[in-house]
Amino acid sequence: MKIAIQGLGVTAGFGCGVDAFRTALQQGSVPENYRADVSGLAEFIPKRALRRIDHFSKMTLLGACLALKDADLLEADRSRMGVVIASGYGALKTTFNFLDSYLDFGYSCSSPTHFSNSVHNAAAAHVSIQLKTTAPSLTVTQFEMSVPSALLSAQQWLAEGRVDQVLFGAVDEACDVLSYCREQFFGDGEQGPLQPFNFEEQSAVAGEGAVFFVLSRGDDDAPYGYIEAVRLGNYLANPVTLPENDRLIIGADGHKECGRWYQQLLKGRQAASYSPLYGSFPAAAGFDLAVAALSQCDGELYASPATANAVSVLPPQPVGTAPLSCLKLGPGGDYSLIRLSG
Repeated sequence: MKIAIQGLGVTAGFGCGVDAFRTALQQGSVPENYRADVSGLAEFIPKRALRRIDHFSKMTLLGACLALKDADLLEADRSRMGVVIASGYGALKTTFNFLDSYLDFGYSCSSPTHFSNSVHNAAAAHVSIQLKTTAPSLTVTQFEMSVPSALLSAQQWLAEGRVDQVLFGAVDEACDVLSYCREQFFGDGEQGPLQPFNFEEQSAVAGEGAVFFVLSRGDDDAPYGYIEAVRLGNYLANPVTLPENDRLIIGADGHKECGRWYQQLLKGRQAASYSPLYGSFPAAAGFDLAVAALSQCDGELYASPATANAVSVLPPQPVGTAPLSCLKLGPGGDYSLIRLSG
């Protein structure tokens, strides 16, 4: 079933909002750090209501509010709007803070606030409560495949008529423990710069952010285009054939283990990649989808902020009528292909 994209909200290291995202794409400037600023949340929700809400949920709320504002739905009745969130890691920092409190003070005195916010679906619950989206809510975690897997759930809800719209988001956060672990695994490869087309080198740099979409059925207006198809599988069990005429946006983010699959599947075909703008994290596939949606809205595929292996980089060009396909590959051959049209 075709899905209409009616609104878009983003926050990441490049800034907050669609205009900041568009500027980052136009300039191709890589942020000094990949941490998201959530100070803009005060525009939508009173600070008093945010006292016990952690950074992960604040990013989630900000992305959701920006998407609703973009779709002009802040004052609308949202009783028939579902919430679906994709996250590879969940609330990492809060989870480790809860573990610290358990180790320091024992079972009886560990932090109940950290515990409640560490649950993966806590952010979706905060969105439902604060924004009064009283239809079903769901959080999906499947690491690199979290976004397409969650998108299939949103598509099913719309097809069944369970909801009229879905507030769909992709969120992940970075933290000191994650940085330490990645440095132990990847060493100097964690220092950047992130080079998505250098498939044989480890150059991933941990990032964070939240991106949200207001989705509805395909017969509605769609300023950001339509999601035509979502395909999910494993390349070893069921090899994927890439659409010949589609422009490809790949989720290559500097991980060598994933890079070899891109190299094998692309076979020299040109593609675009924007991961240097927002960093490496499982839910970054949502930002790839946002690039495709914004390109459909603006009628222009922006230049990739990458120089390595320039032969493989798709040059900037008008979008025209050919669809855009977002390709994401995991380390074990898992793949997803999300196709958008205008």
